[in-house]
Amino acid sequence: MNIPMVDLVAQYKSIKKEVNKEIDKVLETGRFIMGPNVEEFNKEMAEYTETKYGIGCASGTDALQLSLMAVDLQPGEEVITTPFTFVATAEVIALLGAKPVFVDIEEDSYLIDVDKIENAITDKTKAIIPVHLFGQAADMDRIKAIAKKHNLYVIEDACQAVGAKYKSKSVCSLGDMGCLSYFPAKNLGAYGDGGHVLTSNKELAEKIAVIMDHGSDKRYHHSRLGVNSRLDALQAAILRVKLKHIDSWNEARRDRAALYTELLKDAKVQIPVIREYNDHVFHQYSIQVEDRDGLQKFLKESGIASAIHYPIPLHLQPAYTKFSIGEGSFPVSEKAAKHIISLPMYPELGEKEIQLITNKIKEYTG
Repeated sequence: MNIPMVDLVAQYKSIKKEVNKEIDKVLETGRFIMGPNVEEFNKEMAEYTETKYGIGCASGTDALQLSLMAVDLQPGEEVITTPFTFVATAEVIALLGAKPVFVDIEEDSYLIDVDKIENAITDKTKAIIPVHLFGQAADMDRIKAIAKKHNLYVIEDACQAVGAKYKSKSVCSLGDMGCLSYFPAKNLGAYGDGGHVLTSNKELAEKIAVIMDHGSDKRYHHSRLGVNSRLDALQAAILRVKLKHIDSWNEARRDRAALYTELLKDAKVQIPVIREYNDHVFHQYSIQVEDRDGLQKFLKESGIASAIHYPIPLHLQPAYTKFSIGEGSFPVSEKAAKHIISLPMYPELGEKEIQLITNKIKEYTG
């Protein structure tokens, strides 16, 4: 038996007729950039995330960059975030000439350690980007209180957390802006790249809508420096179909995570922790184990895929060492990077497969 990390073909087959119908409609219009599907999807995602405005864009990375451009991040300014995340979170800060300032994570949740944020604030700090890693929200009330005290923007990196809730409130509705990714393997994934910025701030929404379309507020008139980051009509049409299913898919992920946790409760692994105020959507189900590399090899030999999120914290990546004081500066992130492993997780994953995976983990760890 071969068990993949994610099975996008199985998902496609479950909605094939719906998706193909909408794709055909777009092809028959001949309009592939922006248009009615993007406009409707913007409205639907704003409603889904309990925000007022949605601006579709080309990727989750672009969503983060557009958000920073909308708050006029300047070279030399600083943005606080975590080193234990996908590189895009810090990448966009650096690309705009600003400095990513890292804060370590909590040992059990992998979320930014809010207790350490305030000590990282300087007179150059412009914003905080908390990452809702693996599908659960950072402690937004405390983060917002710090931001308010120091007059900072809060941009939620919710690229792994579409549908997640914090104290019954949707992620993306909690900060000044929230960013989503529609990378194909995400809980709500396109058949290509795509992203979204969500906000209830009209001024910021209007800025982002201009910036993402070459800085144009009307045809051939460019009021701001901008980029080309428009969401394709085909992707919007596909995502509109998938949006109808996201809550049931997320619930299926929670069910599978609960089964993993039950079957691994006596194993020699560190299982995920869910904060009591969070509704986790389990983009990843990640555990820590002493001999991570050995376990990954053993699982592979058994036909079981796995992944490492993430093997090198950002402050130790060659491109980002100039923003760090070096190894040992963020020990919790460094420890997690050596021991974490993500297990197969997708709504179509069966109970028998999870039993096999957990049995193999227990067999290896003893």
